[in-house]
Amino acid sequence: MPNSLDLSASHPAARNVVLNTAKILLVDDDSQVRRALRTTLTSAGYTVVEARTGEEALEEVQAEGAVSMVLLDLKMPGMGGIEACRRIRKISDVPILVISVLRTQEEKVQAFDAGADDYLVKPFGIQELLSRIHALRRRVSGSEPTPPFESADLKIDFERRRVNVGDQSVHLTPSEFELLRYLVLNEGKPVSHHTLLQSLWGPEHMGEIQRLRVTINQLRRKIESDPERIRYIHTEHQFGYRFEPILQKPARRKAKA
Repeated sequence: MPNSLDLSASHPAARNVVLNTAKILLVDDDSQVRRALRTTLTSAGYTVVEARTGEEALEEVQAEGAVSMVLLDLKMPGMGGIEACRRIRKISDVPILVISVLRTQEEKVQAFDAGADDYLVKPFGIQELLSRIHALRRRVSGSEPTPPFESADLKIDFERRRVNVGDQSVHLTPSEFELLRYLVLNEGKPVSHHTLLQSLWGPEHMGEIQRLRVTINQLRRKIESDPERIRYIHTEHQFGYRFEPILQKPARRKAKA
């Protein structure tokens, strides 16, 4: 295992075992990385399954007893991490945390555009890894009930995590779903970029406005019947976004002859 990752089982945080029922899929072609991460995660109480390639990862996601989260490296032979992320996202809304040495803004945006929920650059420490995992699980589980939303062609059941546009069911990633939830809870109120970034991904992501824009665009493509004529997620120029659907005007009645 490279010395750049502080994931030794002797680390104090690694001995602070928490009883978890979550099963984490670890996808990395480096056996030393998998071994070190397995030790860290099992010491924290998680169940770990491993995959060496994107193809194996897809099989695990589709297998009985589906995983609760995916830790995905991007630099792998064969399918590659970006394509694996994209294919996993097509069949599952499982949270995906990318762990990679790739650190440019363009590479991060590609991962988010493929459906990743968070991105952790190597090297990283054990505390940061466990914190990111915990934050992702907390966002997905939700702590407070949110009443459903319904308009002419958009229905959102937050408790069942179901979204319908017209008669079609729409599949959202965990990040897209939580972003939609936050905006709906603040319906009619402009919400700043910084507020959304902090609420959804934490203070360490406060500067990643491009990431937020990518997620907003993904969400719009899925819930807006015509992305050129926004009905739900409106842009507040140089500030943030606002959820305020435009109500359809009732059809005019014909005057009696």
